[in-house]
Amino acid sequence: MNKPQQGPGGPSAIWVNKPEPGQLPDGVTHNTFYSEVQKEDVGYCIYLPPKYETEADKQYPVIYNLHGAGDNELHGFDDVRVLDEGIREGRCPPMIVVLANGGMRTFYKNSYDGRFMSETLIIHELIPHIDKTYRTIAERHSRCIEGHSMGGRGATRLAMKYPTLFCSLFNLAGNVPRTLAGYDPSTPDVYPNSYLGPDKQNYVDNDAYELLKKNVEDIRGKLRIQIICGTQDISHLITIRDFHQALLDADVDHTYIETEELGHKKKPIIDRYRNVWFDYHVESMRQAQP
Repeated sequence: MNKPQQGPGGPSAIWVNKPEPGQLPDGVTHNTFYSEVQKEDVGYCIYLPPKYETEADKQYPVIYNLHGAGDNELHGFDDVRVLDEGIREGRCPPMIVVLANGGMRTFYKNSYDGRFMSETLIIHELIPHIDKTYRTIAERHSRCIEGHSMGGRGATRLAMKYPTLFCSLFNLAGNVPRTLAGYDPSTPDVYPNSYLGPDKQNYVDNDAYELLKKNVEDIRGKLRIQIICGTQDISHLITIRDFHQALLDADVDHTYIETEELGHKKKPIIDRYRNVWFDYHVESMRQAQP
């Protein structure tokens, strides 16, 4: 395991994380690709459905799953187990899931100084690599993005910025702050100014609310959005409600769920909705078919 690029208190990254023996669920492998923007190998895990190897002519839709703060590509295994069970029982269609590595506490944004280029890595490197390497349906109508916590926050902003890449977004308990409101050139050493730098436009380009307004014609009726957060997840629920209202104000149809008595932990929410966990993406892809 290589050393983090920065201390644990702020943005950092260990770009390749080796799984322990027996850690990977059935159908999951750990792989790497070379990132031109980070100038080193970056790890990812990928789930391939049960008949991927035997049905050699079949292509598959892809879900990109983004991890939370402090995590890495060795995440999302609970999601994968639910999908694998659903496929084997005939409740879910065969799909590929990519478990990305966006670095710890980067929020899937590019840093202004070029040290952490998580947005470019995901959008312009990982997605093309997956489409080139595996039998994917490399079209918007068969590509989904999701994430929990920092991953939900990152997935939301990336979907708002690149809505023509995805047909479905699932934000699970991911903060959606107004990044532009944090712009303050008088505090260059305080986040987000320490990460996004002195150029105000960088804050506009990283603000999900500003991106929603900019790209609303490519979002409304074209990108299906699902948001779930526990009612006990107070610190995240505030900005999630704010973004929910912004979607309503923009007349963007979406599904919004506050799940009673649950907090920020992911697995209890998955367990509550286990039998329908992937239904939203599946319906999004069905509706998006040309």
